[in-house]
Amino acid sequence: MNAIDNPGPGVAVIRAIRECTDFEVRIIGLSYESLEPGIYMHDLVDKTYQIPYPSGGTDSLFGRLLHIHKAEHLDLIIPNFDAELFNFIKLRDKLSELGIHTFLPDLHQFEARDKIKLSEFGQKHGLLVPANKIIHQASELEKATEEIGFPLLIKGKFYDAVVANTLEQAQKAFFQIQAKWGLPIIVQEFINGTEINIAALGDGEGKAISIVPMRKLYITDKGKAWSGITLDDDNYIELARKFVTATRWRGGCELEVMQTADGKSYILEVNPRFPAWIYLTAAAGQNQPATLVKMALGQKVEPFTEYEVGKIFVRYAWDLITNITEFQKISGTGEL
Repeated sequence: MNAIDNPGPGVAVIRAIRECTDFEVRIIGLSYESLEPGIYMHDLVDKTYQIPYPSGGTDSLFGRLLHIHKAEHLDLIIPNFDAELFNFIKLRDKLSELGIHTFLPDLHQFEARDKIKLSEFGQKHGLLVPANKIIHQASELEKATEEIGFPLLIKGKFYDAVVANTLEQAQKAFFQIQAKWGLPIIVQEFINGTEINIAALGDGEGKAISIVPMRKLYITDKGKAWSGITLDDDNYIELARKFVTATRWRGGCELEVMQTADGKSYILEVNPRFPAWIYLTAAAGQNQPATLVKMALGQKVEPFTEYEVGKIFVRYAWDLITNITEFQKISGTGEL
């Protein structure tokens, strides 16, 4: 529900599902904080419930979902936050027994593409990935930077990446990211080039149902796409297809790719859920969130073969006005 300057995918996923004419839906939002903008977007979200932070573990999450399910009779849950996916994957069978569908990778798939294991993953499947070092304390930083060389990236295990050109900058970024996301920290080779993002949807059997590549046109100071355009490039589509086939990926994912001047494509990250720009896939003719809904509910879908090239999205800020009583209600009761 956090449609802020560093947005989550939730609102975009909802928007894409709402626009699909193949079914009527009631949308239940799951939030962590009371000021997540999606909570107050009543034209998109029918009702929102707060849920425990991922650090609370599976028991507290399941207890809360059980309460929500009794009130709402949930058919499907689509997690959109990296840190929460582990808990939802662990609860998949319990949710299924309640009649709540999911369409998620299994733990092996989820962990194989982890940032911490990306180098090993690339070697195993013949994919280009940047060199990296995984460190667990600040004293390891100097040696890691010497081995990688400047400039380099200091990255959190879930989110955030800072470019560092000196050891002092790397140390500052280390402590900032550690305070926010914990350990370990990833020291990664900096690859210069054109950043490409690829949204893909796998069926869990090795087949890619949808692949849409996008190039960022405008990037925020946090490195997030504020504008982007769909591309026509078979190399990117083949790269994503190779990933889905190798992992037998189930559900949505995003490949962050850097295209160098000499034509090499490095996979910088594999995000195990839909990206924040996922609505662009719907606008371009491959509605990935709506297709995931169909697959999760057992419907047969065929792989998409075409999408509109040159489709541009431009993100914008919007002052959403609500009343203090709504804020008080979600804060006090955990429901709105």
